[in-house]
Amino acid sequence: MEAEPRDGYSVSIPLLLDNDEKQYKLGSVDHHPCTGHSSFFNTCFNGLNALSGVGILTIPYALSSGGWLSLLLLFIIATVTFYTGLLITRCMDLHPNIRSYPDIGEVAFGNKGRIVVSVFMNMELYLVSTGFLILEGDNLQNLLPDVGFEVAGLKVGGKQTFIMIAGLIVVPTVWLNNMNVLSYISASGVLASIIILGSILWAGMYDGIGFQQKGTLLNWNGIPTAVLFLCFLLCTITYASMAIFGYLMFGSGVQSQITLDLPTEKFSSKVAIYTTLVNPLAKYALMVTPIVNAIENRFRSTYSKKPISLLIRATLVISTVIVALAIPFFGSLMSLVGSFLSVTASILLPCLCYLKISGTYRSLGFESVIIGFIVLVGIAIVIVGTYSALVDLIGHL
Repeated sequence: MEAEPRDGYSVSIPLLLDNDEKQYKLGSVDHHPCTGHSSFFNTCFNGLNALSGVGILTIPYALSSGGWLSLLLLFIIATVTFYTGLLITRCMDLHPNIRSYPDIGEVAFGNKGRIVVSVFMNMELYLVSTGFLILEGDNLQNLLPDVGFEVAGLKVGGKQTFIMIAGLIVVPTVWLNNMNVLSYISASGVLASIIILGSILWAGMYDGIGFQQKGTLLNWNGIPTAVLFLCFLLCTITYASMAIFGYLMFGSGVQSQITLDLPTEKFSSKVAIYTTLVNPLAKYALMVTPIVNAIENRFRSTYSKKPISLLIRATLVISTVIVALAIPFFGSLMSLVGSFLSVTASILLPCLCYLKISGTYRSLGFESVIIGFIVLVGIAIVIVGTYSALVDLIGHL
């Protein structure tokens, strides 16, 4: 899920709030309960916005890598992450002072737990933001393949050019401090996902691509609360639909971003690609803001001037541009983020924290067995998936 900053701490919650809330560090004298109020519709919309993202572009590639039976993994992962989301909710119910995900880590394992949770959250946000820039470069190069320039004998290709341009575009958005504005801009992600799915379906049905690919049944080499349920269900249906349509359209040859396979001269393709280009730019600032706040709070005692804050934010953007230029491989990078960071932050840490906070680990009950099994499978996924992603990434370098 997306993270919103609260006085320097990241909290995985829906992005749009109806009122401002303050977060207090654990151990402070006065703790105030959360008093946010939101309708069921708004809460569902917020949850969908937090869960939906550019990952919808890569899901056909994931299906093509593992074959049709690997589609079951999508539903299994959705079920497991839904369950771990419930565990996070239970942790918050068990301890009245918990206001954020790092708070859960601190209650469970002390200051080290907070650090581990914060590191994995911020690393994931940082690399996903970097992936946004790579995605912009890939799709703009697909639209304008002849762009590039030369400086002092050094030739800069179109993809690198567009990555740098995208970096320049997002700098002003990162300088914004109004989270309400950023949240509403980012909320376009829900509509964007629907538009992209509709455009892909239109391209397959009416633009001559068709759904003629059969694919393979299984490729072993490629498989290394009500609101929460509804959000996961709708997102899973959307992602599964995109996976099926994309795989039927392009088969095993589908690229890491399905928009790169679309015929750029078709109107539906242009709609999908342009929507894809807007979405990352709209969400970039919201993704990096928790990282910025963590850095600024770290050094707040040594400076209080706004120019320093602007410099920190610009430096962070520049660093993601540099990483994107150095590792411009969207599929490999997102595989690494998903297998190592996302599985750890979304599956392993919630399970371990819940076991510790609830004390469930002391008894060998049904729930503790289920959670233990999830942890073991999660560890196996982290090891195998991270190794495969690193091998693939190194192979591209």
